[in-house]
Amino acid sequence: MAEQLYTIPVNDAFSEDSECPLCLIAKQLEQDAIEFTMGPSYMEDDNREQTDELGFCPRHIAMMYQDKNKLGVALMLNTHMNKTIRDIEKLAEKDKPESRGLLSRKKEKSPVVRYINKLEETCFVCQRINPVYDRYVHTIFHMWAKDPEFKDKVKNCKGFCTYHYGQLYDRGADQLKQDNYTDFVQTITEVYLKGIKRVNEDVSWFIDKHDYRNKEADWKNSKDAVQRGITKACHTIVE
Repeated sequence: MAEQLYTIPVNDAFSEDSECPLCLIAKQLEQDAIEFTMGPSYMEDDNREQTDELGFCPRHIAMMYQDKNKLGVALMLNTHMNKTIRDIEKLAEKDKPESRGLLSRKKEKSPVVRYINKLEETCFVCQRINPVYDRYVHTIFHMWAKDPEFKDKVKNCKGFCTYHYGQLYDRGADQLKQDNYTDFVQTITEVYLKGIKRVNEDVSWFIDKHDYRNKEADWKNSKDAVQRGITKACHTIVE
């Protein structure tokens, strides 16, 4: 199968020595999105308009703060907070709690609360990542159906984290024909369970190795077991 724009990163991720190829894909997309956000683009009017409107989720604002460009973070926070203040002032002025009866307060949330809830659900970085990530997941199913070599890569990979295993299990039902889906689910279940059991055994030995009775014993494959366990259990890569 000829490699295309979306198949190359998928093939690369499944070729890596990783506990979850989808975690690798997500991490790379996240890094690219953070670099874009903290690069010169944050001064462009259309991007600043979006960051003012969407804000950032806790994870990504923390990652942005780790970047060297603290001034960029300050500028985006400043204009975002300016907009938030203006919006909430207007909503709060119109929505006087004492003007609403007890029954209406129970039936619907205040416009101020709805505004804040909506703001908490949006993130400029997430919005850049999610559509591309979804396209990569779609590509996995396309390659599974069309590319025998990719099937072998899936069968021989180290498995998936629990979150992405569930995601593939769920989305495959809509993306693959029944016979293909049955084979796909059987395969990913086998590699997932094999992988997480292997890592859990390494984590168990990491724990046992800290028993004084095992002081002289070999570490086996457990030195990085905690990092790999975090990937399997929490769908994030730590270094």
